[in-house]
Amino acid sequence: MRSLLGLALASALLSAAPAKPTFYKDVLPILQTRCQGCHRPGEAAPMSLLTYEQTRPLAAAIRQSITTGQMPPWSADPKHGKFANDPTLTPAEKATLLAWVDAKAPAGDPKHAPQPRHFVEGWNIGEPDLVVAMPKAHQIPASGTLEYTRFILPLNFTEDRWVRAAEVRPGNRAVVHHVIAYLREPGSPWLKGAPIGEPVVKVAKSDAGPRGSLAGYAPGVPQLPGKEGRALRVKAGSEIVLEMHYTTNGKPATDLTKVGIVFAKEPPTEMIGGFSAGEGKFVIPPGAPAHEVRSKWTFNRDVKLVQLTPHMHLRGKDFQYVAKYPTGESEVLLNVPKYDFNWQHTYVLAEPKTLPKGTVIECIAHFDNSANNTFNPDPKSEVRWGDQSWEEMMIGFGSFVTEAPAPKKAAD
Repeated sequence: MRSLLGLALASALLSAAPAKPTFYKDVLPILQTRCQGCHRPGEAAPMSLLTYEQTRPLAAAIRQSITTGQMPPWSADPKHGKFANDPTLTPAEKATLLAWVDAKAPAGDPKHAPQPRHFVEGWNIGEPDLVVAMPKAHQIPASGTLEYTRFILPLNFTEDRWVRAAEVRPGNRAVVHHVIAYLREPGSPWLKGAPIGEPVVKVAKSDAGPRGSLAGYAPGVPQLPGKEGRALRVKAGSEIVLEMHYTTNGKPATDLTKVGIVFAKEPPTEMIGGFSAGEGKFVIPPGAPAHEVRSKWTFNRDVKLVQLTPHMHLRGKDFQYVAKYPTGESEVLLNVPKYDFNWQHTYVLAEPKTLPKGTVIECIAHFDNSANNTFNPDPKSEVRWGDQSWEEMMIGFGSFVTEAPAPKKAAD
């Protein structure tokens, strides 16, 4: 029965395809829209799909990825929410690609090709107005477990600045597991007295203080460009704290990570804010196939929700955001039924979601600590919160916007 259903699905898809699809006329436009953000030099994907010569040898792999749903990677349940960055292929796009592969991947006439998609070399947010980098390359050993390493980088802002977009670019993706670029505001006691620009490894658990998030990096999740009229306010005197999670791979390596910043050209109408609904006091029993952990965040003002980023580690199984409104009603904002640690997506809402003051965001996550989880480092171990991948985290990150303050008028 399953094979008959598969044949019926393939037949339905192929019937929606162009009669004789070619690369330049039919396939390349799809690749530009759905694939080239990652499948190009310097990005997450290991192969490039910019040209016919690069794509033709991968035809069989493309067919396999489409039929299994492996590519493009996307984990959101389509029953809940619509997302602007959803790369999922439409039935017509799938049909075109499959028909092209089955026709032996013909090139067609290059004159039918669309204009190449323009990418700023090394940046997804466009050409940065400011690039802040580690002052020197950091040495990573060939083996061993590495604690989180932090670098404090001055911004030297003498006045508040509006940041439209920011992007973290690792210098060596082979050893950079993930990065969070925090903002340390002036006067914050967090990392007080730590040297500027030097690696800071040992941090006391009591070392805390106000901080904000500027940008982040995780494998396979390209940063999106900023939106006109929307910006993050960075206070004068703030510094960037790069929190680096390095992993060893058997060879000595170096890394020189940088952050690109694009400033708003005009005073914004919307100010970006963020929240972090996390729960760190959990214990996942050995062998547990679906251990549940919950967290909450309550809004103390009206906001417009714009994006959501669930975060777990290797035992992460599923993750859900539920909005509970002051009226007593509730709504699933995002459901990720199969969490994938290798593709830690940020889900950008197609339209901002208005959440009134008093709305509670509840995050519900499950962890698979059983032997059935092929990524599980040790199903016999009890698991708690920790920085390393074989430990666990449970955080529901999110971003929202509120009305930006009116620009100050010049004195008469």
